[in-house]
Amino acid sequence: MKKVYLGLDTSNYTTSAAISTEDGEVLLNEKLLLPVKEGERGLRQSDAVFLHVKALTAVADAVRDCLASFDEAVRIEAIGVSARPRDGENSYMPCFLVGEGVGKVLGASMGVPVYTFSHQAGHVMAAVHSACRHDIAETENYIKTSFYAFHVSGGTTEVLQSDPDSEKVLHITKLGGTMDLNAGQVIDRTGVRMGMQFPCGAVMDGLALEYGKKQPKDKIHVKDMFCNLSGIENKAEKLWKTTGNTAEVSSYVFSMIGRTLEEMTLQLLSNHEKYPIIYAGGVMSSLYIKQILNKYGVFAEARMSSDNAVGTSLLARHRHMECRNGAENYDK
Repeated sequence: MKKVYLGLDTSNYTTSAAISTEDGEVLLNEKLLLPVKEGERGLRQSDAVFLHVKALTAVADAVRDCLASFDEAVRIEAIGVSARPRDGENSYMPCFLVGEGVGKVLGASMGVPVYTFSHQAGHVMAAVHSACRHDIAETENYIKTSFYAFHVSGGTTEVLQSDPDSEKVLHITKLGGTMDLNAGQVIDRTGVRMGMQFPCGAVMDGLALEYGKKQPKDKIHVKDMFCNLSGIENKAEKLWKTTGNTAEVSSYVFSMIGRTLEEMTLQLLSNHEKYPIIYAGGVMSSLYIKQILNKYGVFAEARMSSDNAVGTSLLARHRHMECRNGAENYDK
């Protein structure tokens, strides 16, 4: 009997499902990007909820096919769902209700526990597992100690400290972040302005790498690990109007974001304990930015940096196995 763990994540732009085993092997990492109309820079929550409901049908087919592909019997031991953007009393987005609701219905029908986590914790867990080369023993050792994580995406730009937690697995504390726009917002707003299809990160990253020329060392704005990024968008807009060069503008945006994150990293290392650093989130799949930050910490693979349910599945695995081993009782 193969015991597996199902993870579900319904973020603002991606419907995701994942299946992992007790050995930490990732059997499924299925994700469907929600469609955004041409010229638009995102989705309203009402639209995201509707699109998740539609996309979950296709994701469910991938789960079914994965489970049916084994010769031996397979049993889902537990389900993990992303129920909120971050851990905190006021952290809420309607889109996460879709995955949470489906997960709880499945759990009730199968008689298995359902564990809720934050979307952010899922990102961090996926990044750790990827950085540990998918070795579950190394992953388990890593999360049993304190470490830092940068979670950088369209919805988040934060410096975090993760400590072990018996219930949430990862106890995440915010140490720094953005005071205005998120890094992914700057990238996507600039890309859409240049006529690209949302999301624009992958295309702009490629253009930035191709550009090759050095960018001016414009002033960055970071104080006590908190940054301001809106000025980057404003200067990128002026540069686009002046040059009309997509590669130059892309290089400028990624250079400025990379330098900002580097300064936040240096301030972190100067003023806090010397813990390991993990870079997580969709923006951290950028090869351009990785060139700047690679010497300070470790990165996840691109497929584990962008939105996914792998981290949520692995969090459910860890939580369930701790409960089953007598660490504490769990609630179904």
